[in-house]
Amino acid sequence: MATVIEGQFSGAGLKIGIVVSRFNELITKAMLDGALNELRRMNVSDSDIHVVWVSGAYEIPFACQTLCESKQINALVTIGCIIRGETTHYEHIAQSISDGLIKVALEQRMPLGFGVITVENMAQAMDRSGGKHGNKGRDAARSAVEMAQIQITLNHKENQFKELIEREVKHS
Repeated sequence: MATVIEGQFSGAGLKIGIVVSRFNELITKAMLDGALNELRRMNVSDSDIHVVWVSGAYEIPFACQTLCESKQINALVTIGCIIRGETTHYEHIAQSISDGLIKVALEQRMPLGFGVITVENMAQAMDRSGGKHGNKGRDAARSAVEMAQIQITLNHKENQFKELIEREVKHS
């Protein structure tokens, strides 16, 4: 039978870092509220949640890198809102943030819930921060906890495998 590994949606004992952009704060504050509510629902203690506000979405990857280096968190949640304007600035910012965050997550081996929304207008932003399309901050928090639990499970299985190999080597 195949081994199936799925993340659990319990955050008890996990330490979560949330990096949230102050730019478009009307939207990001609602997304942060959604993330905090979801983390509490998943039994993450308030004392284990660390919220870092940054000036804009472009600053999110740097703050995430710094949080990772502190070795005090098990997962990250990112929250930002980029609304398309009349120039290509939107594309450059969105791509830079995505590239920066995946680099941080992979290099630091840190589960990351991606909650930086890219939208055409304020109505779409409202829809994704608690409106008809849900709350993407909540979704990012849920994803971060699930991935942290998957990482814990996989690391445990990896350690079991290493122990098995070491026992085999000792007996040969």
